[in-house]
Amino acid sequence: MIKAKGISKSFGDLKVLKGLDFQAEKGELVSIVGASGAGKTTFLQILGTLENPDQGELYIKDTAVFKLKPKKLAQFRNDHIGFIFQFHHLLPEFTAIENVCIPGFIAKKKKGEVEKRAAELLNYLGLKERVNHKPSELSGGEQQRVAVARALINNPALVLADEPTGNLDSKNALALHELFMELKTEFQQSFVIVTHNKELSKISDNQLFMKDGIFQ
Repeated sequence: MIKAKGISKSFGDLKVLKGLDFQAEKGELVSIVGASGAGKTTFLQILGTLENPDQGELYIKDTAVFKLKPKKLAQFRNDHIGFIFQFHHLLPEFTAIENVCIPGFIAKKKKGEVEKRAAELLNYLGLKERVNHKPSELSGGEQQRVAVARALINNPALVLADEPTGNLDSKNALALHELFMELKTEFQQSFVIVTHNKELSKISDNQLFMKDGIFQ
């Protein structure tokens, strides 16, 4: 599903990533663990095509993504990659279902189809009674599940999560990781999760440790 070869990235004189190789199969959940400053988030941003590497190649669904022109790359990203962040980045003026629908509307899908899919996802995630609530009316765990639904709305092949449990208590953090395992089985999507939480990463299919820009 995803294959990275020789990924290197520097910011000025600081070499953050040092020739990383990586791959994840369809329906596999991979956790990347490491201390702050190890390069985890930079690597995730490159996997998500939000950042370009200085060197290396990235293939997602057999597409050499960094050879795509900017407009095509943006379209590929919206169609095939879902993002979940530590800070939910929900738009406060919109309801839960409206937030979930946004990537579908960007993809120019039919309004009715997007809204139906959003409602199904929110129901699946236990938020059937909260679809018309705004983020300020939701708990932290509920907000994160809305963010998960938003990431899944376009049926992406790859879901990337950057410290998704960072603002959750231990109970909700465990529930979210278990949800990811359930989702990847249900929808056969590949998940790559960056986390500090070694205990939670142990339930992943594959666990990688990053230190000083390389996998240990």
